[in-house]
Amino acid sequence: MSNLEVERVTVRPMDEYNQTLVSHVHPQDWVNPEPAKIYDLVVIGAGTAGLVVAAGAAGLGLGLKVALIEKHLMGGDCLNVGCVPSKTIIRSARVIGEIWDGKELGINIPKNIDVDFSAVMARMRRIRAGISPHDSAARFQKLGVDVFLGSGRFSSKNTVEVDGKILRFKKAVIATGARAAKPEISGIEKAGYLTNESVFSLIQKPEKLAVIGGGPIGCELAQAFRRLGCEVVLFHRSSHILNKEDAEAAEILQKVLIKEGIRLVLNAKLEEVVTVTEGKRLYFSTNGHRDSVTVDEILVGAGRAPNVEGLNLEAVNVEYDQRHGVKVNDYLQTTNPKIYAAGDICMNWKFTHAADAAARIVIKNTLFSPFGLGRSKLSNLIMPWVTYTDPEIAHVGISLEEAKSKGIDIETIKIPFSIVDRAIADGEESGFLKILHRKGSDEILGATIVARHAGEMISEVTTAMVGKLGLNKLSGVIHPYPTQAEAIKKAADAYRRTLLTENTKRLLGFLTKLS
Repeated sequence: MSNLEVERVTVRPMDEYNQTLVSHVHPQDWVNPEPAKIYDLVVIGAGTAGLVVAAGAAGLGLGLKVALIEKHLMGGDCLNVGCVPSKTIIRSARVIGEIWDGKELGINIPKNIDVDFSAVMARMRRIRAGISPHDSAARFQKLGVDVFLGSGRFSSKNTVEVDGKILRFKKAVIATGARAAKPEISGIEKAGYLTNESVFSLIQKPEKLAVIGGGPIGCELAQAFRRLGCEVVLFHRSSHILNKEDAEAAEILQKVLIKEGIRLVLNAKLEEVVTVTEGKRLYFSTNGHRDSVTVDEILVGAGRAPNVEGLNLEAVNVEYDQRHGVKVNDYLQTTNPKIYAAGDICMNWKFTHAADAAARIVIKNTLFSPFGLGRSKLSNLIMPWVTYTDPEIAHVGISLEEAKSKGIDIETIKIPFSIVDRAIADGEESGFLKILHRKGSDEILGATIVARHAGEMISEVTTAMVGKLGLNKLSGVIHPYPTQAEAIKKAADAYRRTLLTENTKRLLGFLTKLS
């Protein structure tokens, strides 16, 4: 059998690690199977959402026929150009941050820290290759999924074509994800630039790096590459970085980035990129002042574009647009009731864990909700997220601005880490925990944590929200001492103290006399 569309895929540099990666997630000798007579589910896209849908449906032991189509690398952004490589590099960079903090902890550190950039990147490739079997074509084949490598497109109301083969389906799922958006800056295409899809192919350190975008991706990579020895200038079009996060949290990180030597250009309007002898010269203006900077590489970390091209969505009456992707309702159903979507292709939450959660909704709604009964809603999810800078910024639930816009009366409890003993001992006092609760109630509506390990701490608050446990319950949870997570108990205790009204105090005083 021949594969008409399975083309050779390379991931630079094609060293032993990337060869291993490709052998798992897009094997060159893969032979697409003969299609089943009809599939219960055909999933287009093998990123997080597609993998979870396919594995979840096939792994139920019900004999469901599931097909999974991927034209590039299985594992999608998360494994190949997102979570796994970025957090691996961030881990190396965090060591440098800890060394920088050493003097305040009584440790004499050398003036020059020798960073082997190529070794950092090689470690990333090794770890990525080591994780890749989990997302491999062979593993999903063993799970009972028919894996097709090639470009899938809808060919009729109930068929998808891939590699010259026709796959008939009862239901289909679009999980093709999103990609880095092309920047609209004159000359940048000619000069060349990096995105999250190419930056992890670097083997030599760029001495000077411009990062465009002060959102999560831009801030994470700007800090990481600065710590690994690059001169970094970070451009952001707003007046402060992470403008979608809590303003106090963003301010803490902004000060850290400046302290670490990152040049921040805020309110930036990027005008033109010109190739010069010294590298790439980027012209910009800010607050009416025009300037330029010359760098070795430009990393674009702003904007995502949904992968809707080539799917022939018109043939199946699936509505979409180039900016927001496939249109879905709260059940993740497209305008074609037999076709669903999940992940970055259709959601504002562009996180791996969000795609995973959405995929579980799709499994339930496509396979186990006859006549639409018992369907799950995307809007019911309580979604945490983390910006993996140092310190990390973690958030769950609504923000103060969202509460105001929705007319929800809230009260805020803020616990600075300067009063948390473990944070003081760790020398990590600049962060805070902020909890928003409904006014007159202990119901938690949202939280923000700024701390070195905020991402590990936010799940306790998320669990409380999902389980409808209020601050009263959290106050009774024993937290090991000393830990930074004790801040959560302090916040809960602070709420309990607000219940000590004068009437309550009189009642307690009366009880003491009877005891």
